[in-house]
Amino acid sequence: LPSPGETPAHIGGTTLFGDNVEDEWFIVYLVREITREFPGLAAMIDDNDGEFLLIEAADFLPKWLNPENSENRVFFYKGELHIIPLSETPEQDCDLSAPCPTIPQALRLLSARSEEFLAAEPIRAAVYKRIDGYPEKIQASLHRAHCYLPAGIVAVLRQRPSLVAAAVQAFYLRDPADLRPCRRPFRTFPADQRVMALVTFTRCLYAQLVQQKFVPDRRSGYTLPAPSDPQYRAYELGMKLAHGFEILCSKSSEVAPDAKRNVLSGPLWERFLRSLKEKDYFKGELEGSAKYLELLHMAEDHFQQSVAVPENSVEMSPGAEILTLLQTISIDLKEFEKEAACLPPEDDDSWMDITPDALHQMLKETRNESLPLANEEEQNYDLETVAESMKAFVSKVSTHEGAEMPWSSDESHVTFDVDSFTKALDRILGADSEELDSDDLDEEEEFDLSDGDDEDLDAGNERQDQKVSPNELIGSLKSYMSEMDRELAQTNVGKSFTTQKRGATSVKAATAESGGPDSGAEDAELAPVDVDMNLVANLLESYNAQAGLAGPASNILQSMGVFLPENTDHTGLSSRAAQ
Repeated sequence: LPSPGETPAHIGGTTLFGDNVEDEWFIVYLVREITREFPGLAAMIDDNDGEFLLIEAADFLPKWLNPENSENRVFFYKGELHIIPLSETPEQDCDLSAPCPTIPQALRLLSARSEEFLAAEPIRAAVYKRIDGYPEKIQASLHRAHCYLPAGIVAVLRQRPSLVAAAVQAFYLRDPADLRPCRRPFRTFPADQRVMALVTFTRCLYAQLVQQKFVPDRRSGYTLPAPSDPQYRAYELGMKLAHGFEILCSKSSEVAPDAKRNVLSGPLWERFLRSLKEKDYFKGELEGSAKYLELLHMAEDHFQQSVAVPENSVEMSPGAEILTLLQTISIDLKEFEKEAACLPPEDDDSWMDITPDALHQMLKETRNESLPLANEEEQNYDLETVAESMKAFVSKVSTHEGAEMPWSSDESHVTFDVDSFTKALDRILGADSEELDSDDLDEEEEFDLSDGDDEDLDAGNERQDQKVSPNELIGSLKSYMSEMDRELAQTNVGKSFTTQKRGATSVKAATAESGGPDSGAEDAELAPVDVDMNLVANLLESYNAQAGLAGPASNILQSMGVFLPENTDHTGLSSRAAQ
């Protein structure tokens, strides 16, 4: 952060969301709603990737906005996304011509001219789409499951349900060193006092726990029934979760057995108790009575869990928090067993099974594309569209930052004006041969040299002294290219290309046949290459080789809005494409 003198009063925080990206977007929703509820607040949010809000709307960002100059430009203000642009006039109060404005500059601009800095509608739509459905979507991201757990873990989760995330992560990211305390009877959560409980996970945490294949050590005391047992999943989830809690506690220092007594005998507790009496917390009950003791125990529990927590409680490890809770809460095993007899049903986890079609549909919805049916997709695609889209892509100008994909194949076709090219070449080379690069002329004349004959060399020197017009130069280049085409046509590379079929009549065909095999071969050699047919054939061959997986052909075509149907006939692809 900048020095305190440059940063206004603010509230900040950091959240570790792990693999659950939905948690990150829920935070975005909260931040937007806070700025909507309090119009005087401005909020900025980023993650380890930087300005991830801009990454989400990357397809719609203005050209000038890049990672180097996006700092302190993206804000939520009055419930809307704002982007502070670059400076357009030197008369502005704040110098936005600098790569990044300072936070005070950005806030002054937002408060004075927020309407001008409202992000474009496509940018806002891309970001708001990710947070659409909240807060109702919160319940859809949760999963409740039965777990056979030690009674201590059940008691801890009732006080701190969020600790299930730390336990799952400890088990999910375990290493051999973490499992050392689990190769003996558990010290903190032994397996002899287990009960059935309903635990609430996020879907991400539940999937991480279920997909882990793990066999417990025999010495740990945790055994599993046969996989065919109806309660096998509950036993397995409870075993994994117990290992996570045990790993957390083994990494934290032990809390002294008399920690509760020491805390409740300090001056802080005395001031807290005096304050309760002054506010008539005990409601006139006699000291030592049953009602007084009940209220006193409630006050002690509250003091243990909140007031007595040190100022750096944010840095308290989950294991230390678990051990502290175990010292302050009571564990009623019989009460847990009664509740286990009437647990509500667990949620269906069929959402974990995704078919290839469902995955394909999810990817298309993410790209905000229409979802054509399979038969419509096969009927609507056109090979000419594939060729035109690739031509449009090749014609785009690329930079060191990459190439821009053409979004529509309806763009104007690439045209080549020979006269304009000749004039441009004339301006560059000049009409005088002396203005030409001597190295280029030497390279061109090498094609005309036979075996180093002096006569040809002298003729070349004479031609170099003469003036060469641009048209003659272009003609010479064309003759070179024609000669190269003739030579390449006889090689394997030349024969691998599909040539254009000439619309010759029967008379011409007969004439060609009467000319002998040499003339026919020469005509075949000089037949122009069918660029579109070769392009489509190679793309289809590459697409077929991907076998339904992601690859260069499908990625390039899909980025240009071209979708090919699955290949239902896997034989003779190249020959049919050539036909």
